[in-house]
Amino acid sequence: MTTSSELLSVVASRELAGRHTVFAGIGLPTLAASLAHLTVAPELEIVYESGVCGAHPSHLPETIADAVLITGAEAVLSMPALFGYVLQGGHIDVGFLGAAQIDRWGNLNSSVIGDWHAPKVRLPGSGGAMEVMANAREVFVVMRRHDRRSFVDELDFCTSPGPDRALAEGIRPLGAGVTRVVTELGILARGGAGEPLRLVAVHPGVSVDQVREATGWDLEVAAEVIEIEPPGEAELRLLREDVDPDRVYLR
Repeated sequence: MTTSSELLSVVASRELAGRHTVFAGIGLPTLAASLAHLTVAPELEIVYESGVCGAHPSHLPETIADAVLITGAEAVLSMPALFGYVLQGGHIDVGFLGAAQIDRWGNLNSSVIGDWHAPKVRLPGSGGAMEVMANAREVFVVMRRHDRRSFVDELDFCTSPGPDRALAEGIRPLGAGVTRVVTELGILARGGAGEPLRLVAVHPGVSVDQVREATGWDLEVAAEVIEIEPPGEAELRLLREDVDPDRVYLR
């Protein structure tokens, strides 16, 4: 049986085909990037917020500061060099992020659920996500849950503004912002500033109406919605036996 984490990791990894550099967050983004490196993107360079570039860890890191990331890495940079020269220099193809909430324009909330002054839940916050959003050529997001609490018409707090929101404030980001969102129901996509996220693909057994019902705004639907190919035996074997045999992130 394929778990939700396995499904999301495999589908997200396929989206990295043809990309060369990915700024990966810990968790599902790391699983997806590591699997892509073994499958559709063998030349992929994985960059971590801790300054590690071209990571080749012997096993999955538990945090971005895990020492296992350094062994065999192509380079380890200072934070000013990583953010100032690599990220802000426009050298990252894809920033891979997670979030607690997302809206139709690809703005992300990873700070609080509820009112800022009296939140129901306080989350880790931005870390480097805001810089990734502004400077990566495009951003992919993996969401464990696709429901109206996570896909909202209005964010409780905007941690990482996409290009539409930034442009409204007179700020011009380098990148296109969120272009792909992979969820347990399917894939949402947009071309960049001025376009809302729309449904472009669903998993087998999932209907368009089901996705729209689980989304907190009037979700646009592509003229042709494709059905996503389920994870293959080879992809699952690599994920389970090579990428995360200790089940660090696979659930």
